[in-house]
Amino acid sequence: MSDSTVQCWLVERTFDDRNLVTIVYATPDGSRYQQRERSSTSLRTGGAVTAATEIPEDELEPVTDEETRERYAEEVDRTAEQYDPDDQI
Repeated sequence: MSDSTVQCWLVERTFDDRNLVTIVYATPDGSRYQQRERSSTSLRTGGAVTAATEIPEDELEPVTDEETRERYAEEVDRTAEQYDPDDQI
């Protein structure tokens, strides 16, 4: 188990018909990501989504295709330009 963390940025947020929100954070180069599912209720009652978060390295998954990797890297740049890491978005 690794103690080191990586700052990852919000690159995707989707809502489904079961009241679940899927949140994806990715590394700045778009090569690794973490996906989380939360109920929209929990987000409204204090589970804020921030522009960036520190994620343990061993909890990140590799991005397997180049197109997604490039899209994530572009989204990281866009989010980082518009928000500070602790901003709620």
